[in-house]
This record gives sequence, structure tokens and C-alpha cells, in this order.
Amino acid sequence: MAIFAVHYTYGPAKAAVRDQHRALHREWLAEEFKAGNVLMTGPYPDGSGALILVRGTDLDEAEVFIANDPFNAHQAIDGVRVVEWTQVYGPFTD
Repeated sequence: MAIFAVHYTYGPAKAAVRDQHRALHREWLAEEFKAGNVLMTGPYPDGSGALILVRGTDLDEAEVFIANDPFNAHQAIDGVRVVEWTQVYGPFTD
């Protein structure tokens, strides 16, 4: 399976929506991490967004998968970019 980097962009106008749905978002991430679909996740320290690494067979599957994040369902994100990522060194090799 391939690895995809998901970049979320956050803006100040949707901060209250993110605050309202953060618990559901993190619960979903935790479940998907345990299932092996999410490899790592975390926000950028400046509050501008977050990075999520996910496994998928192709870009379409990764985009459909990330659409299930409660943050997406509740329109708490200003932008989403999903790109295939190639690890050179690190823990996610098969």
C-alpha cells in the first residue's frame, strides 16, 4: 500500500467549528490509527493546519477515506491537499 500525506489548512473563521468537533475528529483518528489506516497525525504549531499520513491503494481511496473525517463532514477545514508520499528513511516501510 502507498502512503499519502494529507495537509489540512485551518483558518480563523472556522476555529469554533473545529473546537466543537475536535473530540469526534480525534476519536476518528484514534480508531483509524488502531486499524492501521492512519500512520501519524498532528497539528502544525502555528495553528495553520495539520498533517495526517494515511495508507491507501491509490489517491482516490485516500481522498475517500479522509472525507470520512468528522472535520470534513462538518466543514471545519479550509483546505485539504492529498499527495502520495515516498518514505526514504523511517518506520513505515513494509
